[in-house]
Amino acid sequence: MALTSTNTVTITSLLISLLFLPKFYSSEFTKDHLPMAYSDVDLLEFPLNLEFFEAEFFLYGSLGYGLDKVAPNLTKGGPTPIGAKLANLDHFTRDIIEQFAFQEVGHLSKESFAKVVDTAFGGKLTPPFDPYANGINFLLASYLIPYVGLTGYVGTIPKLNAPASRRDAVIRAYLYEHAHEKVKPYGLTVAEFTHSFSELRDKLGHAGYKDEGLVVPLSKGAEGEVTGNVLAGDEDSVAFDRTAEEILRIVYATGNEHKPGGFYPKGGNGRIARSHLH
Repeated sequence: MALTSTNTVTITSLLISLLFLPKFYSSEFTKDHLPMAYSDVDLLEFPLNLEFFEAEFFLYGSLGYGLDKVAPNLTKGGPTPIGAKLANLDHFTRDIIEQFAFQEVGHLSKESFAKVVDTAFGGKLTPPFDPYANGINFLLASYLIPYVGLTGYVGTIPKLNAPASRRDAVIRAYLYEHAHEKVKPYGLTVAEFTHSFSELRDKLGHAGYKDEGLVVPLSKGAEGEVTGNVLAGDEDSVAFDRTAEEILRIVYATGNEHKPGGFYPKGGNGRIARSHLH
């Protein structure tokens, strides 16, 4: 009962926030990034694709089960994620991921992640990358997901980006602590993984430089003074933004918002995502 109440409060808060968005957030953003016909409800519905994805990934990773058990009122009998499972996490990491999971309350197989990671490195890793193998792997896989959602909120619903930004900050901070550790058995550091993931997202998004790993060239660091990059941002240290189309290109892993694949082999749901499938 408590979980249901929390979900109700969260959804109600989001809807109330939308009702009080300044008019330019709904009209100007749809003018620049989305067709004018899309409503505030459409703009809220689109990121729910990512919220459900993250919720299922975090729930299965930390608890071994997902929304069908935790919040069946949200899934309403929808298909169970393919391949999602309990990750081999240490107590500290599991605690963090479980918190993320209940804050959130896809296609989550390790094969899906392995294909995306292979693409990021331009060839197959041996053995294939397994996000469920250990805490670092799971957090690296988590790095692939929330930041895309965060930039989507900034780009489409800038008033609603706080939860995603907090999760991304925690994940980046934890990974930054291990930035120079080698990810077994690949001989590549955590920082190198994040750099490759960020480059891949930029490549798939087809919209220029909007992503950064944990370590950057001095010229890209804050005020050109540091190479550490716990929080990614533009030249003014403001969060990057992405349009709905850019996000679809990334989560589909095809670079094409009209061609499903990756984590959404059947395409995203909602009016915005479905409008690109015709």
